Amino acid sequence: MKAVLTKEVGGPETLVVEQIDAVQPGKGEVLVDIAACAINFPDTLMIRDMYQFKPERPYSPGGEISGTISAVGDGVEGWQVGDRVLAGIGSGGLREQVAIDAAKLFKVPEGVDLVEASALLMTYGTMIHALKDRGDIKPGDTVLVLGAAGGVGLASIELAKAYGARVVAAVSSDEKAKVAKDAGADETVVYPRAPFDKDQSKALAGAFKEAVGANGADIVVDIVGGDYSEPALRSIAWEGRFLVIGFPAGIAKMPLNLTLLKSCDIRGVFWGAFAAREPQRNAQNIAELFEMWKDGKIAPQVSETFNLDDAARAIEKLENRQAIGKLVVVMDK
Repeated sequence: MKAVLTKEVGGPETLVVEQIDAVQPGKGEVLVDIAACAINFPDTLMIRDMYQFKPERPYSPGGEISGTISAVGDGVEGWQVGDRVLAGIGSGGLREQVAIDAAKLFKVPEGVDLVEASALLMTYGTMIHALKDRGDIKPGDTVLVLGAAGGVGLASIELAKAYGARVVAAVSSDEKAKVAKDAGADETVVYPRAPFDKDQSKALAGAFKEAVGANGADIVVDIVGGDYSEPALRSIAWEGRFLVIGFPAGIAKMPLNLTLLKSCDIRGVFWGAFAAREPQRNAQNIAELFEMWKDGKIAPQVSETFNLDDAARAIEKLENRQAIGKLVVVMDK
């Protein structure tokens, strides 16, 4: 079968496409013919050995897949050949087939497109956990989303609106502001490109404060990090929740006196660890997402698809923060 492989530490240019041996499902596993693999920010970090998990090389990047079960291993119950599934697998998705622990599977409902389904789990799974479990979101909250036009950002907007919140979307261009508005954002802030000096940081904090209103942001969704984090924290409400999702712009050093002055919390969001530690709660969240999708409250936005030979280009585009919505590698494209 054809697979994208990382054989050495480096960027997308180090990835190769090769034919590798077919695999068979082991005990407790199923074999999935992959239909689509969504690209996410951890994929850009893993190939550079900059992520929490470092699989043994050679391996295929890609941690979020959808497809159809083509074989079932010993001891597997509740799944059969032909079932359409999605799964978060950490790595191994950029290939034509993968053997997966059956416990990691979720069934894709009838009528749901497999390409769109591949874009659901990591972004929406992360954000339903972030907003509901870590952010304690409630109707009437004001939510400030940094990096709001990417896959995670758009999921943040849709879910926050579904929970009855007011959403301020912070983005880096007018084009992205329109995308965020179309996704349901109530207000947008277009920020300049970092790095910022002290005056620029203060000006951005002022822009955030004006957009969120006098009471501040009850929840800040920080998908960006770097020089953008402190201005956002300065706009937070009394007892607000600052959610740390990711840091493509760098890991921020936050002045902790602000947490005292606002009596606010900085809360980490590690969805993968949550899903592993509390699979039942995670499964309930995923079931809730499918209900929201069925009701039209959320809709994964796949902005561009690539074939397997061009998977490195998709990773490069995401790494360079050029993506709007989700980028997906489609096997039969």
